[in-house]
Amino acid sequence: MGKQSIIFLGSKQIGYECLEYLIAESRQLDLHIQGILCNENSDTTTSFNLKKLASDHGITVLAHLDEIPETDILYSVQYHKILTQTHIAQAKQIALNLHMAPLPEYRGCNQFSFAIIDEKREFGTTIHQLDERIDHGGILFEKRFAVPENCWIDELYKMTYQASLQLFKDTLPKIAKGEYTITSQQSLEQQRGTCMHYRKEINALKEIDLNWSAEKIIRHIRATSMPGFEPPYTLAGEHKIYFSQQWK
Repeated sequence: MGKQSIIFLGSKQIGYECLEYLIAESRQLDLHIQGILCNENSDTTTSFNLKKLASDHGITVLAHLDEIPETDILYSVQYHKILTQTHIAQAKQIALNLHMAPLPEYRGCNQFSFAIIDEKREFGTTIHQLDERIDHGGILFEKRFAVPENCWIDELYKMTYQASLQLFKDTLPKIAKGEYTITSQQSLEQQRGTCMHYRKEINALKEIDLNWSAEKIIRHIRATSMPGFEPPYTLAGEHKIYFSQQWK
């Protein structure tokens, strides 16, 4: 097929580690990294600075989606903005997204929390084609795994993180060579089910009603006790009383 060009869009630790692997393997896979685009407001003071990683390897850092040049492959890993068809069309071969959830079951945000609330026994991660809709494009690759009993959100996140990074590594050679088939998500919706969740929904999940059953209370606590974020709580008048993870 010859050397393929690629633009990488990413953020957070998973984006950093995927870009790091892409850089390490680019020569062997005959990939030319034309540039990267990342969240301009994050990861600049941490060890997961995508801009610095790219600059250290002489890779162009783009400032805006409209700067994306024509390329063979456009690859998004936790990029924070929705691409328009104009942006997607810059990819001559394919535009991809690594979504850290099974599809079409969990589109959008807060997938880990809702999987625990829904008492799912299986979860996973997906590489799918980008289109203008959120997480709707056809599936190229996926990896699924069992959810442990009484799983907490940070545990589910860590399991999905490792599965996602491994899926990225395992499938990158196939993507570079164009060795994949695309399965429409719509053809799987009846069998697997589907839902769309938005970022703001997490606020309602965190508010615990003490009239619920003990099982439901504990399930909501397990689903929303993510380190680094506001913990679940109950209301006493206008005051929030937070639940601690110390008894976990």
